[in-house]
Amino acid sequence: MEGSPVDAVTGVGGFSGRHIARRLVAAGRTVVNLTGHPERRTEFGEAVRSHPLSFDDPPALERTLEGADTLFNTYWIRFARGGTSPLQVSIPGGMVGMTFERAVRNSIILINAAKAAGVRRIVHLSITNPSPDLPLPYFAGKAQVEEAIRNSGLGYAILRPAVIFGDGGILINNIAWFLRRLPVFAVPGSGEYRLQPVAVEDLAAMAVESAEKPENLVIDAVGPEVFTFNELVKLIARTVRSRSAIMHVPPGLALVSTGLMGLALRDVVLTRDEIEGLAADLLFSNAPPTCPTKLSEWLQSNAGSVGRIYLSELRKHYR
Repeated sequence: MEGSPVDAVTGVGGFSGRHIARRLVAAGRTVVNLTGHPERRTEFGEAVRSHPLSFDDPPALERTLEGADTLFNTYWIRFARGGTSPLQVSIPGGMVGMTFERAVRNSIILINAAKAAGVRRIVHLSITNPSPDLPLPYFAGKAQVEEAIRNSGLGYAILRPAVIFGDGGILINNIAWFLRRLPVFAVPGSGEYRLQPVAVEDLAAMAVESAEKPENLVIDAVGPEVFTFNELVKLIARTVRSRSAIMHVPPGLALVSTGLMGLALRDVVLTRDEIEGLAADLLFSNAPPTCPTKLSEWLQSNAGSVGRIYLSELRKHYR
């Protein structure tokens, strides 16, 4: 809409970015999509213009961001790609040379471009319990990006979600998919580690609302329910009326078995860092809940559809 405020969103075709863009468009704001796949159409058609995330050309990235009021940043990678495992090497399509170190550098390029372009505020999606001291590059890298934002001079809201569920969410859906189909569902380790899921709609609402706040914010974006992984799997199993036997296996064996399933599905099902992050309770917050939607109620409402189709990370992002 000509003359309306302009916001930039990374990954409008993705999970959280799509829900953020829906709210911005509904509010009458003009949205610019920054993406690694500018050729792909989004649900918004011509209403949202797509531009490349030109990390190798910072001046072009700066020009794209000129006139934007807020940058909503969802950019990150779930795992390193390009030679770190036989599975990743065997799957073609954009797999070369992406590491967490490079994702941090790319994020800093984006932050600097936003500052140079005169962006007023950045709303950044991080993760619960990030720390540069953690041996897990996903969480340590998130902490480095947060530090870069705090030191940028931009106004900011840093939102720290745990497990995100909702339309298009991979983790909860794919647990349900396996429970619908496998005779045995393997839980890594004790399964007593905790998760605090948050609805993507709640997260998107928090993102849009926090863009209008005057103060700098760091908020854990977490829902009202806390589950152990055992409780979560049993809840999903009841929801989809699964007959799978749930058994506990050593984390190493779980990684091997999910790696084999990943080969069959041409996807990365689970990573070592994800298992270790779960076991360390990093997807649980000690802060009070900040988002209202209960996963248990969402599952009840979506019992007929959740897990019907497998959602591939690689197909979604890299093919």
